[in-house]
Order: sequence, then structure tokens, then C-alpha cells
Amino acid sequence: MNKSMDRRKAIRALLNIFCIGMGALSAAIVSVPILAYLFSPLIKPPKQVWRTLGSIDTFQQGKTVEVAIEDPSTLPWAGQTAKTAVWVRRTGTSDFIVFAITCTHLGCPVNWEDGAQLFLCPCHGGVYYADGTVAGGPPPRPLFRYETRIEGGNVQIKTRKLPIG
Repeated sequence: MNKSMDRRKAIRALLNIFCIGMGALSAAIVSVPILAYLFSPLIKPPKQVWRTLGSIDTFQQGKTVEVAIEDPSTLPWAGQTAKTAVWVRRTGTSDFIVFAITCTHLGCPVNWEDGAQLFLCPCHGGVYYADGTVAGGPPPRPLFRYETRIEGGNVQIKTRKLPIG
């Protein structure tokens, strides 16, 4: 009777170890893709590239215009979502300010109202002055700006992934 009890205990211990091992293996299999998704921006940050917006001559001084660009940080299969835009404002002969089109509240696209000289967010009533600072509404910070340069007579911006909120 002692031998059969010992055998049962040994089988039970072996089954416990097997179940714990299978549970750990299952947890590892499930957690690897999740961890890879969470840590991939740290391992392989999105690339920052210079995008040409157009010739200096196409932008009038004191005017704000929308220019369409392709987001370089998107996935190859992003399709239409890779298309975005920026607001370009020429402030001097060779001085430009380029704003992201997205509101800093929740990422809705802002519109430029030339008559009022304001950026307006149609989603939640965010309002920005012409320099991108918050004029009213829920946005927590000014519009995001891109680094700009003049290269070969063209206005260029250095693209980057923009945070939301």
C-alpha cells in the first residue's frame, strides 16, 4: 500500500510539473508577440527622412497652405492611411513654419481659416492661433512643428512620428 501511494504521489508530482511547464510554455508563446509589439519602437525606431514640400517660390509670404505628404513611418501595406498633410506658413524670405495637420487633443485634422487667421479642429472645438499656440478648447499643447530647411531652392521637413494627446 505504501508503494502504490508513493507511486501516485510521484505521478501526481510529475503531472504537476508537466502542467506548470505547459502553462509556462503557453504563456511564453502568447507573450512573445505582445512584447515584440510593445518594444519594437525602442529596438527599431521609425525613420526620420527629409521630405520636399515644394519650391520656395510656390509659397507666398504670410500665407498658410496645406501640402500633402506621405508618412514614412507607416507600414508597407498602410495604403491610403500613409497619406497625410502639413500646414506650411511662410514667415520671411527664407523662413518657414510647418505644422502637423493633427490636433494635439485627439489627433483630428485641423483646418486653416484664412479670414480668422486661426486653425480650427472640427471634432472637439480646439482653436489655435496662426503661430500654432492654443487659443481655446481642449488641446493640451500647441500644434506640433516640423524641423525645416531649404535645400536646392526647395522647402523640406524632417518627418517624425507624432504623439497624440
